[in-house]
Amino acid sequence: MSSLQLKPFKFTPDPDAGFTAQRRPDGGMHIVFKKVTHITLEQWRRFATAHLEESDRLTTNLYDLRQLPSLSEEAIRYAVEVNTDPSVRNIRLAVVVATEDMRQALKEIDALSTGYGVEMGIFTDIQQAEDWLARPLTLLA
Repeated sequence: MSSLQLKPFKFTPDPDAGFTAQRRPDGGMHIVFKKVTHITLEQWRRFATAHLEESDRLTTNLYDLRQLPSLSEEAIRYAVEVNTDPSVRNIRLAVVVATEDMRQALKEIDALSTGYGVEMGIFTDIQQAEDWLARPLTLLA
């Protein structure tokens, strides 16, 4: 993967955003949510859609939601909106959660996003999520 050209990472850390983001070594993103407010959702949507606009290859993203006990209906709507954006294609998304409520919310998002090019896995262990993401991406094609 040393020949992988990483695209610019359009993220400016904001302590009020409620999430942090960094580039994964494989070119995808690792996003950690600490809180979910309306402002968090707005900032995340702008960030996520900016990266979707330039998506031109299979990619892996890791979302760490373990610090969140649940998701609001607004958060679920935002996630479905981003996951069903026409720019979404060939993305493997691993989401790590800590509670059954979160697992159920992610299952709802996954069900509402089926058919839009996102393969989502839901995990309670970050290493299992990483192992799943490490599978060859050609399995999506």
